[in-house]
Amino acid sequence: MEYTKSNKVVLIGDGAVGSSYAYTLVTQGIVDELAIIDVNKERVAGDVKDLAYASALCAKNAHLKVGTYEDCADADIIVITAGVNQQPHETRLDLVTKNTEIYKEIIANIMAYKFSGIFIIATNPVDIMAYVTKKLSGFPKEKVIGSGTVLDSARFKHELALLTKISPANIDAQIIGEHGDSELAVWSNVQIAGQSLNNFRTQYTISENDLNQAFINTKEAAYHIISAKGATCYGIAMALTEITVAILSNQNKVLTVSSYLENNYGYNDVYIGVPTLINRNGAMKVYEVVLNTKEKEQFKDSILILKDTQKKLRNYFIA
Repeated sequence: MEYTKSNKVVLIGDGAVGSSYAYTLVTQGIVDELAIIDVNKERVAGDVKDLAYASALCAKNAHLKVGTYEDCADADIIVITAGVNQQPHETRLDLVTKNTEIYKEIIANIMAYKFSGIFIIATNPVDIMAYVTKKLSGFPKEKVIGSGTVLDSARFKHELALLTKISPANIDAQIIGEHGDSELAVWSNVQIAGQSLNNFRTQYTISENDLNQAFINTKEAAYHIISAKGATCYGIAMALTEITVAILSNQNKVLTVSSYLENNYGYNDVYIGVPTLINRNGAMKVYEVVLNTKEKEQFKDSILILKDTQKKLRNYFIA
């Protein structure tokens, strides 16, 4: 059967996150072509065959293949999940040196084929790895997007839904900042069923401790999941899928991705999770949410942590 390319995604990294993302793309009929690249080519071949059989039962059949870096030449999106995994009792920032070394090779291989699409980065620490990708590729800021706090915001909505017994679809709540230990909840902007959080609390018995626990559960979710099963994969796969769809479908959707700040919130030269307009051209506009005094300080702390980590990587960007 003759194949005509339309939406093409190249996935680099076929571990727990990558394979979960690939499964979601295929079963939801999001892409026309998916090429998967990994150092373990045997695993990729198995995944491609397994996904191809799954695709036969879907409404839309995707063209799947064991990829090479040559596939990057005409890709619309490259999603990178490759890297060293976070271990129990290890923070995301602990991974930075190892994964930067891995990215040096990956980005060089991609750029050798003159890729001109959009990067979506999922490797942790994701804010730093998005920054590394921008620096190594020389791409404009809108063409490099980190998964940021999209998953954290979804986790937060889930925790608030459990607490309020309201569907997550009717909860507007955002986590911003580092995708990690310094992330913060924008409590001042939370809305539940169209009401401010404070108004909602006057009608229902929800204590401050309950709310604090919802945030703690959100922030510590990855640690609990990694301790129990070794890795997080389904949640981040769905977050990556949401970003992918926002790009390919030109949705103009606002997501808390990791975006490059350039005179935003008073900061520059850092990637961090903030509400950002996503469409076919990439990360097109950072929205500055109104933060109260405490939230501003928390956001500043998150910025400083990321900038301090960036300083340790300067030698990687010297030609």
